[in-house]
Amino acid sequence: MKMIPLGRSGLTVPEFCLGTMTWGSHTPEAEAHAQADLALERGLTFWDTAEMYPTNPVRAETAGRTEEIIGRWLADRGGRSRLVIATKIAGKGQIIRPGEKITGRAMRAALEGSLRRLRTDYVDLYQLHWANRGSYHFRQNWAYAPHGLDRDAETAHMEDVLTTAKALIDEGKIRAIGLSNETVWGAARWLHLADSLGLPRMATVQNEYSLLCRQFDTDWAELSMAENMPLLAFSPLAAGLLSGKYAGDVTPEGTRRSHTPDLGGRITPRVFPAVAAYLGIAARHGLDPCRMALAFCRSRPFTTIPILGATSLEQLESDLGAVGLVLSAEVQEEIAEAHREHPMPY
Repeated sequence: MKMIPLGRSGLTVPEFCLGTMTWGSHTPEAEAHAQADLALERGLTFWDTAEMYPTNPVRAETAGRTEEIIGRWLADRGGRSRLVIATKIAGKGQIIRPGEKITGRAMRAALEGSLRRLRTDYVDLYQLHWANRGSYHFRQNWAYAPHGLDRDAETAHMEDVLTTAKALIDEGKIRAIGLSNETVWGAARWLHLADSLGLPRMATVQNEYSLLCRQFDTDWAELSMAENMPLLAFSPLAAGLLSGKYAGDVTPEGTRRSHTPDLGGRITPRVFPAVAAYLGIAARHGLDPCRMALAFCRSRPFTTIPILGATSLEQLESDLGAVGLVLSAEVQEEIAEAHREHPMPY
């Protein structure tokens, strides 16, 4: 698997990342460990998790279970240095510390919990799951109005977090810090403060990106390329929509949609015509639609690392077939035309 620099962090990672958010809910521990074994065998050594996982649904009684599953795998298999592990502090609105915003103090406490559950002394990439001030992600863009932004208060918050990040890096507890569900203004402000104050830069951003969700393609793309801030693309298969398993507005038993009927707001009157367009492209060119969607993410002009979140071992095995797949110019042209015809399906 191709290895690429993770921005300016000094870390080098595979071109795909293993997602773990279903481990401990839809994916039982034995199956999760089998996925971990396969990932390691195939060179998929960059893993992403979070203190609030597993999801769908998120429950207080299961929060932290995914990190615990990874921790038990590490304790059994050893070789922590073989992996690059990313996790996240949940922040405001989460269920672990209800109502508590991300602060330097909260970050240190949350990290200690993650380290304990993961059974490790350090995390390679520590991410802020979402901004305290909120954002337009997860379909919030339809009513997004960033009123009441206190620039001074945000600046003080960011300085506090970056100062704590530096201390944690100096202590050897994290190697780099990153963003998730962030806006262009937020990322630019984080980077400006880090550069101005000599504090750690945000190395990456983890935002949603797929054939059906292209918010990253304009201002974010410019910032990503200019600042060398790679995108860790979550939901690159649009929560399974791009596999075609929900085509015709069906809900197969045991799928993610059977637990979350609207797939987090992704089910709209516009989505199935868009899915049909991409399935048609894949069929015409003899491509697996999931592999085509993943290869598309890797083809972008900005550095994109798709997160492979598979419920089963079979899904992960299939998705790994996207490694090394290069889409032809004809396929790329048809994808561009489909995007123009179906620009914002949800």
